[in-house]
Amino acid sequence: MALSQDLERSILGAVADGFDDQLAFTETLTRYPSLRGQEHTAQDFLFRELKTRGYTMDRWTIDVDDIAHHPGFSPVDVDYSNAQNVVGTLRPREEKGRSLVLNGHVDVVPEGPHEMWTSPPFEPRRDGDWMYGRGVADMKAGIAANIFAVDALARLGYRPAATLYQQSVVEEECTGNGALAALLRGYNADAAIIPEPEDDKLVRANCGVIWFRVRVQGIPVHVREAGSGANAIEAAYELIRGLRGLEAEWNARKGDHRYFEELDHPINFNVGKIRGGDWASSVPAWCEFDCRIAIYPGTPAREAADEIEATVRSVSAGIPFLSNNPPEVTFNGFFAEGYVLEEGSEAESTLSRAHVASFEAPLESFVTPGYLDGRVFAIYGNTPCLVYGPVSQGIHGFDERVYLPSVQRVTGAIALFIAEWCGLEPI
Repeated sequence: MALSQDLERSILGAVADGFDDQLAFTETLTRYPSLRGQEHTAQDFLFRELKTRGYTMDRWTIDVDDIAHHPGFSPVDVDYSNAQNVVGTLRPREEKGRSLVLNGHVDVVPEGPHEMWTSPPFEPRRDGDWMYGRGVADMKAGIAANIFAVDALARLGYRPAATLYQQSVVEEECTGNGALAALLRGYNADAAIIPEPEDDKLVRANCGVIWFRVRVQGIPVHVREAGSGANAIEAAYELIRGLRGLEAEWNARKGDHRYFEELDHPINFNVGKIRGGDWASSVPAWCEFDCRIAIYPGTPAREAADEIEATVRSVSAGIPFLSNNPPEVTFNGFFAEGYVLEEGSEAESTLSRAHVASFEAPLESFVTPGYLDGRVFAIYGNTPCLVYGPVSQGIHGFDERVYLPSVQRVTGAIALFIAEWCGLEPI
């Protein structure tokens, strides 16, 4: 049942009353440099904060053996000893409403050269209506919104009348294994919200992503005899050009995929890292480069991986020394399929009402070619997952920032969603 206007106003007022504290919380969380393998200090902070608020707490280190069997698993080649998830659970006295997961990822991408930032990336700063810092938009402001939406209800003397899970997961930026591990540990619900920075819109459909590394072996000789050797770095260029051809081919198929027909370039291929050679005066004996490419929803990751490997083989066949010494392709991260949020769910209708009340404008949806953990809920949890969050700029780049009026309105919408979806009971 839709909320009364008086209750809507009270909830939005409670969000506004707590917003200064929410911004201070967001700044504190952003100061933790929760890069891959270093997320545990931020998770410690969130564990303490949720426990203080009365959540029943669970924290565990992801064990690859526990999830490697699952079709949603992505391969890893790094140490998981600090890959810790945190989940806080609020249970009502009596389950009357519908359960909910509020999910966010605490891991952030590398910040790059600090001299290219206007201010240090892990020292958040405010400038007018914007807050700056690595991860502040993607997505620590969203984690704070999840927590403070529930806090706003508590300020009015209410808590959800159904089980609510606050999830802070790792590995969203590289595998998606954190959200998968939480699902396989039993944390699922009737709906999920992930407040990623999505410009105040709802994600309708989302690409999957594959990470892979290509290693090329050359034939080293002294540079004075370069013609008798085989330059692994130059051969890598040819392979990259071939993979660009695969990208173009996949983009040409967009008409076969619902919601992607009108996107200009839904499939993006990126060479994110490259290294090779040992000496400037030696023809390089090796080169390896790390790549990311998107895939359409409904395309199995294994099927796309087979096309990647076939492309590398095809290019190698035209280079004599590579045809006899084929490059090695290793899948070392995202092996994740995309998803579609089907229209017409009760969860989406509830969010639409909450958004209108908070923003005084209709909820819009769009299609994004980036990875989202929403695929874990949609594909493997059979759960409508609403990826919906604030306006931002510069995510994964320099001077990442989030728009604070948007953050407040999104927090309000989440609080209203909880009140209607879960129902409320007095504390």
